[in-house]
Amino acid sequence: MGDGAPEKESCGIVSGRSETMEENYLLKKIEIGVSEAEKRNGKTSMNMQETYTAYLIETRSVESQLDGQNTPPDSLWRRYSEFELLRNYLLVSYPYVVVPPLPEKRAEFVWHKLSADNMDPDFVERRRIGLESFLLRVASHPTLCHDKIFYSFLTQESGWKEAVYETGFQLKVDSRLKALNATFRVKNPDKRFTQLKHYSDELQTAISHLLRVRARVADRLYGVYKVHGNYGRVFSEWSAIEKEMGDGLQSAGHHMDVYAASIDDILEEEEHYADQLKEYLFYAEALRAVCRKHELMQYDLEMAALDLATKKQQCEELATGTVRTFSLKGMTSKLFGQETPEQREAKIKALEEQIEEEEKQLKAKNLESSDFVKSAWADIDHFKEQKNRDLKEALISYAVMQISMCKKGIQVWTNAKECFSKM
Repeated sequence: MGDGAPEKESCGIVSGRSETMEENYLLKKIEIGVSEAEKRNGKTSMNMQETYTAYLIETRSVESQLDGQNTPPDSLWRRYSEFELLRNYLLVSYPYVVVPPLPEKRAEFVWHKLSADNMDPDFVERRRIGLESFLLRVASHPTLCHDKIFYSFLTQESGWKEAVYETGFQLKVDSRLKALNATFRVKNPDKRFTQLKHYSDELQTAISHLLRVRARVADRLYGVYKVHGNYGRVFSEWSAIEKEMGDGLQSAGHHMDVYAASIDDILEEEEHYADQLKEYLFYAEALRAVCRKHELMQYDLEMAALDLATKKQQCEELATGTVRTFSLKGMTSKLFGQETPEQREAKIKALEEQIEEEEKQLKAKNLESSDFVKSAWADIDHFKEQKNRDLKEALISYAVMQISMCKKGIQVWTNAKECFSKM
């Protein structure tokens, strides 16, 4: 990808280039986990009090585990903002990669009984799982897993931020205005990237709608289950005035109470499936980031080609003495007289030197663009396989959970029927 590409050696964790890329995955070398979260108090750069959550990252050598050594894991704490910094670095350093997303900073698409507070213990726990998933995604990626900065994020307590900033990645960040300009002014967009951009928009829309439907269903389901608690209360009160029927009514009421209480655990489990869908909601933006980078490269390429064509035309006009298009220089010549042959030769020579240099630059840009497209599509194919596998698994698991929930409902009423039969 050019001279500015980050180094991909991995601090000694990868040995030998003869191994296949899959064998070089970081997860083949170390186990990675985010084992716990802890609320902390501190001060901002403006010396203001703040409350934040820190996450404990644990790593352990796979080799030591295979040797039967029960060595304690290495561990360090990271804030969510440090995960954000790592991902921003990866986005800039590997623009052709669909970089795995982070879990949401604040809860979205929640049903009304679920807290949207980012300090809520249940939300923090789900985010801990999401951050671990992010690290595992990066560690199993055929390109990202070799990055030195990522490895130091996992293993280096102090000095990590300084190492990130020393890479100068912030200087390479494309401005939003520049990206927007490229989107509207690029003349020959690659149809494959245009289609991918549309697909990412449609994927985000589809998953957003699915999550909204799921939140509405959860609201109604919660109400239906809790209303079953009224059956329990009514049967219990009724049992107090009955002799022969009392025990049966009391038992049926108990089954209804258990059924009503079970919805809390069910919907908590559902949130984990929702989080799996949210990951691909955020992956859609990662796809668009690759498309935007390609648009920028294509726009720069077109501008360079246009500038080169303009200089070649100027050189031709100076050499032949003919002006094919209106120009300020042409008007100046008519008003103040023609240039001397020496002046014209000097300008032609300067233009020829510029043309030669710009031809080299255009060739390099074409090569860089070609490499980008090749690398990007290889990674997009990798992403598509992962997406199809993950979403299929998540949707099947969600369906199995719904079937299990329905079976529990049937079992509760079957039990109630048996209670009534014994009266």
